[in-house]
Amino acid sequence: MATLEDFRNERLRKLGELNDLGIEVYPANALRDTDIEKVVDDFDELEGKKVIVAGRITAIRSFGKMAFLRLRDYSGEVQIFWSGETTGLQLSQIGLLDTGDFVEVAGEVGKTKTGEISVMASEVRLLTKALRPLPGRDGFTNKEERYRRRYVDLNVNLDVRERFVRKSKFWTATREFLNNHGFIEMDLPILEKTTGGADANPFTTHMDALDQDYYLRISHELPLKRLIGGGYEKVYSIGTRFRNEGMDDEHLPEHVAMEWYAAYWDWQRGMDFTEELVRFIADKTWGKRVFEVAGRNGEVRKIDFGADGTHFPRISFVEIIREKFGVDVFNTNLDEIKAKLGEDAENIGRGVDNLWKKIRGEIVGPAFLVDIPVFLQPLAKRSEKDPRLTEQFNLLLDGTEACKAYSELNDPLDQLARFNEQQAMRDAGDDEAMMLDMDFVEMLEYGMPPTCGYGHSERLFWLLEGVSAREGSLFPPMRG
Repeated sequence: MATLEDFRNERLRKLGELNDLGIEVYPANALRDTDIEKVVDDFDELEGKKVIVAGRITAIRSFGKMAFLRLRDYSGEVQIFWSGETTGLQLSQIGLLDTGDFVEVAGEVGKTKTGEISVMASEVRLLTKALRPLPGRDGFTNKEERYRRRYVDLNVNLDVRERFVRKSKFWTATREFLNNHGFIEMDLPILEKTTGGADANPFTTHMDALDQDYYLRISHELPLKRLIGGGYEKVYSIGTRFRNEGMDDEHLPEHVAMEWYAAYWDWQRGMDFTEELVRFIADKTWGKRVFEVAGRNGEVRKIDFGADGTHFPRISFVEIIREKFGVDVFNTNLDEIKAKLGEDAENIGRGVDNLWKKIRGEIVGPAFLVDIPVFLQPLAKRSEKDPRLTEQFNLLLDGTEACKAYSELNDPLDQLARFNEQQAMRDAGDDEAMMLDMDFVEMLEYGMPPTCGYGHSERLFWLLEGVSAREGSLFPPMRG
């Protein structure tokens, strides 16, 4: 059986023969003037007219004095009919071509005797000689190989290629919606001296120019709120954030996220805005609002974002913990939490959060999680009705939290006290607790207006696309 090395050696032999013939194998330019999709879709308009198309050869059939090629560019695929005299490559040299090669073909648009739309080749020019053959779709299904050689995956599995077109539409729609509502996109630093905005373990690096260690950001939150304190009223940022934690179907240490902040808004207005935002993204990206997703037990579950103007249900964090576990989160202790969990917990806050994680997998959504205790969210404003709770909401979809948002804490003394609590947890060994950020507290002392903030990551795309985190990322991290 021929090996990959055998195929490569044969192609290298052909490359040498092409060079000996004086044929330029890797020219710098192409003269394409027509996309393949246009040849097919606008056949009536183009029939009998000369076009120049270019693309990758996906199939070759040679019959002596004639040959048929299948040529694919990004837009589509068309047949090339090759017979008689041509300029450039000659039909007699077709044996020097292979599937995977890129060629440029000039010729009239027409149909063969079988009625298939074709470009009747009058000139064939080699653009790139491929030295490795592309595998067949059925022979390239191993996930690890597909992730490592995504450039092959995108050529072989066109459905995967289209997935990342939708991912681009996902972020384009996000930008369009926010821009249409008066938000300004901001560039933010990735390297931070003090990082915060989430419960996460940061990556560290070193900046030689300053001879100082820095953290890779875990969130966009604190810089964006500094901008609200600086006088902007509606800002957002989209970019990569880094959390030095484990990988699973819902999480990657490196991923793209978006956060927006609006001055003079509260969490109630933020919930209404979120309903509009996710519906807009769904419409623009997938052209639908009802999604079928695979549940954790293999069952199919339906997420329906509903009609404009309707509201997602609200689920109380405090009440659902009491209902499912009989625990009053404001009147409990670490021993009770450990007993309910059936495992160890670093502190009450982490334990209560882990109890919630045991529940949320059952919730299909869409729904908003509300009534979240202050001790679980050090950056959110306290509820005026119950100071033990925050004005926070999390969007629940298919058992996961697809977004987090809240009325931002703008009381500098309260913020300092909560930062000190987080720093104490961090000093006690909780690597995910937030750092004390005195510069941020100082900004609040200058004054920040009432503000609502929101964030979602590409996990929202993965969820609605129905894929895992690595399947939904072009180049996921790999071992080795």
